[in-house]
Amino acid sequence: MTTARQYPATIAAPVEHELVVKKSRFLGLAHPVASPEEAEAVIARVKKQAWDARHHCVAMVTGLLGDQARSSDDGEPSGTAGMPILEVIRRRELTDVVVVVTRYFGGVKLGAGGLVRAYSSAASETLDLAALVRRETLTRATLVVPHADAGRYDNLLRDWAGTHGATLGEPVYGAQAELELWAPPAELERLQADVASASNGSLAVVVGEERVVDVPGG
Repeated sequence: MTTARQYPATIAAPVEHELVVKKSRFLGLAHPVASPEEAEAVIARVKKQAWDARHHCVAMVTGLLGDQARSSDDGEPSGTAGMPILEVIRRRELTDVVVVVTRYFGGVKLGAGGLVRAYSSAASETLDLAALVRRETLTRATLVVPHADAGRYDNLLRDWAGTHGATLGEPVYGAQAELELWAPPAELERLQADVASASNGSLAVVVGEERVVDVPGG
């Protein structure tokens, strides 16, 4: 049995949240991104929209394995903003996300500890609102059947996918019908056995390449 590699999750869509601490407003934005360049574009847009804010503190994690990270305190005391936001992202094992916390100063200084707590809380409460998307490796499996049997096996694969964490691909109709399924590697032996059982051993699944896919509800 093959064990699928584990990947960090990401978020499905942008989310925003406001936190007020001793009259300072902390506006959190968490945004899914595909690259550091896309993250920078999000940051630039926030700075343009909230041009009158005192600080725009940022952390981003990108890459399929979450191996690229950046953070910025944007004028807050070193280590009190960007890194705390980044730690929130890291603790949640997320990637391909940028979090921007915009601060409107309320006239009361929070001190280093207060800033860390405020920026951490703003990032955490913002991400609490996000729907997660998990990522996993699926393997392509194809089943070639006569056209007369396509409907029956399409239903078989559809039902099977729903209970084994798989997704249906697009069928191809040529001389015969080629049905496609993307299945977790650990489920391939079960798929082979179920197809063999349903066809009395006359059909076999052909295993192909792997790909990493986004699966809602991580």
